[in-house]
Amino acid sequence: MKKFLIVGLGNIGEKYEETRHNIGFKILDELALNEKITFESEKLGSISKFRFKGRTFILLKPSTYMNLSGKAVKYWLTKENIPLENLLVICDDLNLDFGAIRLKAKGSDGGHNGLKDINAVLQTQQYARFRFGVGAEFSKGRQVDYVLGKWDTDEIKQLPERLDKSIQLIKSFGTAGINITMNTFNGK
Repeated sequence: MKKFLIVGLGNIGEKYEETRHNIGFKILDELALNEKITFESEKLGSISKFRFKGRTFILLKPSTYMNLSGKAVKYWLTKENIPLENLLVICDDLNLDFGAIRLKAKGSDGGHNGLKDINAVLQTQQYARFRFGVGAEFSKGRQVDYVLGKWDTDEIKQLPERLDKSIQLIKSFGTAGINITMNTFNGK
């Protein structure tokens, strides 16, 4: 059975729960709710698993904090014997409007410290990343406050539909492959 490691980036702790930077955790929490599964604390993160169309999806929320995510990703890829092409990392993106989704087969970290650490630990940029747009509605020098800030009222209203679309993207990645999934979901 084909296995996929789906990594949602975020920071552990209650104060980060509803922040823009934790969209990776939020998407995986919503997927777990949909699949009626729960996360268990394991080495370097919280893990949950489900099967869909003959595939096993292993969901990982690293407990290493955002900027040290690489160690958890490498550990679980190795432990579960998952090839790099079956890795999908979910993160926030300031360069995309709120709710915009972009899947890429590989690429740079784009200034995202979580991706930067994963690239360094894995020693490659050759893995899929799913960027969820959080917009850039902040004044100069306020980027950290913005990404660690809570969703505004309009964003909260739009999140359920965007989370549903994100779940569809993840399942498509595992069943239809990256190229079909990019064509289906990018810009939607």
